Amino acid sequence: MEVLKSKKVLQDFIERQKEIGKKIGFAPTMGALHKGHLSLYEKAREENDLVVSSIFVNPTQFNNPEDLEKYPRDINRDILILENSGLVDAVYIPKITDIYPEKTESRHYDFDGLEDEMEGKSRPGHFDGVGTVVEELFNQVKPDNAYFGEKDFQQLAIIKKMVEKKKLPVKIKGVPIFRAENGLALSSRNQRLHEDRREASKVIYETLKKVNDWFRIITIPEIKKRVNDIFDNQKGMQLEYFLIADEDTLKETDFFYKDRNFRAFIVVVVDGVRLIDNMHLD
Repeated sequence: MEVLKSKKVLQDFIERQKEIGKKIGFAPTMGALHKGHLSLYEKAREENDLVVSSIFVNPTQFNNPEDLEKYPRDINRDILILENSGLVDAVYIPKITDIYPEKTESRHYDFDGLEDEMEGKSRPGHFDGVGTVVEELFNQVKPDNAYFGEKDFQQLAIIKKMVEKKKLPVKIKGVPIFRAENGLALSSRNQRLHEDRREASKVIYETLKKVNDWFRIITIPEIKKRVNDIFDNQKGMQLEYFLIADEDTLKETDFFYKDRNFRAFIVVVVDGVRLIDNMHLD
């Protein structure tokens, strides 16, 4: 596996691969890698000749400086995980100046309102930061296909919208959420939880499964009341929000429409660690 530590080294590598006609699959990360990330590379390996990863903790998508400071970083561990997986041909580890050559600030994007829903309400500017780093990485890596997990479903929708509006020559592929045996969606933030709290957090997935059972049987206000009741009884957990939204617009709904697709979204803070999850409603 090639370890590419500058934009120039990356560009030389990509140019050589393009010259021999290789199709490139790419999945950017912020490190703290786990099996969920590897599921992206498994999918990329199936569909491409060459698989590229990147590791870059992007400062412009953190609203809270303390959250940025606490974000887990272990680049040597991450490189070893990628090497041992046998799924990745190259990993790009840019310096801050490779992504932000002048000032470390985001460009402004119009995502047709997707950025104003859910996470956007409490994290202003977050998705501008996501759009900035992902667009820059796409311009540098020049992938044919790019892979993102459905755990961050709003982010996936926003990246698809950016590619559509900017007419970027890359196909965006969503990959299903990779879960631990107890159902908890794998996340880099999970590493900050004690093992017993990770086990207790399985209630998040169990709640989403109940929501799917309740879907179309009881009203959405009643579903929301039941979800609130569940987390009122969970020690050390705070339900930040739960809602059901249209998958295309991400707008919250209080009513089911037969010709639309809906998804349940939930955010729970467990011992100060913010966990997000979602589920398509059948």
